[in-house]
Amino acid sequence: MTETQDEMSCKELVELVTDYVEGALSASDRDRFESHVSECPPCEEYLEQMKLTLRLTGELAEDAIDPMARDRLLAAFRDWKTG
Repeated sequence: MTETQDEMSCKELVELVTDYVEGALSASDRDRFESHVSECPPCEEYLEQMKLTLRLTGELAEDAIDPMARDRLLAAFRDWKTG
């Protein structure tokens, strides 16, 4: 896919996928997101995987997670954003 100024890159889509699923994108970003997904099979698959992951983790009770595992996950996500 050749990218122009208005088109969304795969990297940008990955950064915005949670906001998209939660309905938190502006109308223009949502349109750009959906346009990209409609033309990019890998991103379409990624979006479906994220929807499934969010749906399944929404069924997970916080007290069902081992406290050490929870702390490691939180640390990993904190480090991911800064790394």
